[in-house]
Amino acid sequence: MGLIKGIFSLLLLFLVFISVLFVDFVYKTYSVSQREVRADAIVVLAGGKGRIEEGARLYRQGEGRLLFLIGVDPLVRKVELFKGSRAEGVFLEKVSRNTLENALYARDLIVKHKVNSIKLITSRYHMKRATLIFRNALPKDIAIYAHPLDSTNLKEDWWVHGGSFKLLFSEFYKYCMFRIFFLLAPGELRPLPVPA
Repeated sequence: MGLIKGIFSLLLLFLVFISVLFVDFVYKTYSVSQREVRADAIVVLAGGKGRIEEGARLYRQGEGRLLFLIGVDPLVRKVELFKGSRAEGVFLEKVSRNTLENALYARDLIVKHKVNSIKLITSRYHMKRATLIFRNALPKDIAIYAHPLDSTNLKEDWWVHGGSFKLLFSEFYKYCMFRIFFLLAPGELRPLPVPA
């Protein structure tokens, strides 16, 4: 009987611990805000509604000297998305299909173009995980400014909206898995320094 009580107590403690971490994750997800700051490059993780349009808008306003559209459908052409005098600063990456690949392919563009700061655009629910992965994939001296976008599938009253709760918990789970990975393998994704 004592063993069962001990296991039950441990399980209860674990559930309380996970609940506290989840609520903290949700709070930070909703509290991150867009910063009015100019960056070397605007990096858009394609795939969510309005992301590319927001990146193009900020680029046109001069909030970045380059625009990297990451994870764009292979059939999309640059002229379909961006026309005008600044089109030469727009780059489409069409190979990556998930956030980890997004970060690795974006890193190649960022390093190649000697970018020192990025404005990262993705959906609000995805921002914490995307920022975590980018921070661990990019060289340490590159500044990352979050620019989250609200989406219709994430409601303010997430605790009563089943779809929002599932979406947030799914992101929380993936975020935790990457946190553990980076704790166990720090620097694993960072590029090797180029010998002088």
